[in-house]
Amino acid sequence: MSAGSGYFISPTDAAGPGVLLLHSFRGLDRWAKDTANALADAGFTTLAPDLFEGATHDDDAVALAALQEVDMNVMANLVQASVGVVRRASKDAEAPIGVLGYGPGASLALWLSARLTDEIGVVVTYYGAQSTPMTGASASYLCHWAERDPLVSDLEMADLGLSLQMADRDFRFEHHEGTTAGFAQAGHPHHDAAAEAVAWRQTTEFLASHLS
Repeated sequence: MSAGSGYFISPTDAAGPGVLLLHSFRGLDRWAKDTANALADAGFTTLAPDLFEGATHDDDAVALAALQEVDMNVMANLVQASVGVVRRASKDAEAPIGVLGYGPGASLALWLSARLTDEIGVVVTYYGAQSTPMTGASASYLCHWAERDPLVSDLEMADLGLSLQMADRDFRFEHHEGTTAGFAQAGHPHHDAAAEAVAWRQTTEFLASHLS
C-alpha cells in the first residue's frame, strides 16, 4: 500500500455528509476500517487515509516507536489533500466536513481544523491533545478523554480547553471514568465495550447535529 492510499466508504443509498477518519498509531487496521463502515452505516461518506503507508501494529510500544519515524510533513500533506477528496465525494461538495481522530489522529484533527478553517465544521477526538493555538478555527469540538492516559497529561488537556475557550469555540469534553486510553478500540488491551458504546453514541449524534 503506497502513500496516498486509504479506505473509502459511503452510505449505500446516497452520499452523506463528509467525515475524515484519522486512525490511531496502530495504523489503518481492521478496527479502523470497521469504524469507517460504522460511520457509513450512520449516514456519513467517510475517507480514512492511510497515514502510515500500510504499516499496522498490534503492540502500542512498537506503534509509538514507529510513529517517531514517520515524516510529519508527508502526513500533514496527506490529511490536507484528503479533506478535498472527501468533500468532493460527499452530499454537498461545498459544505464543511467532520473529522474524527484517535490518538495521534486526534492531534492531527485538531491541527487540521486550525488550518483549514472554512472546510472543517466539526471535530471529534479520542485521547489526543494539540498545543497549536486554535485561534481562527470555526469548528465545533467534542473531545473524549480516558481517566488514565500515559500520553496526554491533565495539563495538556487543560491547555486545549483554554485554547478552545480563547478561540470562542463551541466545545465539549467527555470524561469516561474508569477507562484507559484505547478504551474505544475493539481489540485493544484497554477496550471497554460499555464506555465505547456511550462514546460512539455521543460521537455520531454530535457529528449529525453539526453536519446535517
